[in-house]
Amino acid sequence: MASEIRVNQIQSRSGLGTVTFGDSGIIISGITTISELRTNSIVPVGGIPAGASGGGIIQVVSTTKTDTFSSATSSSAFIDVTGLSVSITPRSTSNKILIYSTVHITGANSLDRSGIRLVRDSTAIAIADAASNRVRASAATINESTNDLHNLNIMHLDSPSTTSATTYKIQCTNESNRNVYINRSNSDGDNNTVFRAVSSITAMEVSG
Repeated sequence: MASEIRVNQIQSRSGLGTVTFGDSGIIISGITTISELRTNSIVPVGGIPAGASGGGIIQVVSTTKTDTFSSATSSSAFIDVTGLSVSITPRSTSNKILIYSTVHITGANSLDRSGIRLVRDSTAIAIADAASNRVRASAATINESTNDLHNLNIMHLDSPSTTSATTYKIQCTNESNRNVYINRSNSDGDNNTVFRAVSSITAMEVSG
C-alpha cells in the first residue's frame, strides 16, 4: 500500500474542471461548486500559533429548550434540567469540545440565590474551586423579586479525550429547599408584561 500519492492536478470526470496544486497554492478552475469537503483537521497556512490548538469546526450539535421547567431542590443540590442536553461523538481524542449554553433561571422568592453548572456525562466541569460550604457553580444569580428572570451563560473549551458518545447537560439549583424555575418567572402571571424565554446548549467539536 502506498503511503503517499503526489499529483500536480486532479481533473473532474467530465473534464470541465481541474484542481491544480502548485508551490504557491491551489488553483481551482472550471468548478463553481464543491458539494462536500471532508477533513480530520483544519490548520492555518502558517501553522498553529504557540499555546493554541487547531480551530476548524468539525461538527456542531445544539438543543434549544422552549418549554418551562420547575422543581424543588434540596439543600442547594443540583438537578438535571429536562431537555437541556446534547450528545456529541468526537472524531479524534485530540479534538476539543467548545460548549456554549445560555439559561434563563429564577428562584422562588425575592433574594433567592440560584445557579447552574455544566456536566459532562456524570462529572461537573467548568465549576468554581472548592471553598468550604460554598456552592460550586458555573454561573449564579440572585433574585430581586418574584418577577425576575435571569440570563446565565456558560462558555467552556473541554478536552474529553475520547471518541465515544459524550453527553453535556445543564443542571440547576436554588437555595434552601425552594423551587427553581427555567424559562419562566416564579409569578408567571398571564399578562403582556410577563415574559417567558428559551434556553439552549451547543457543542462544537474543534480540531486539535
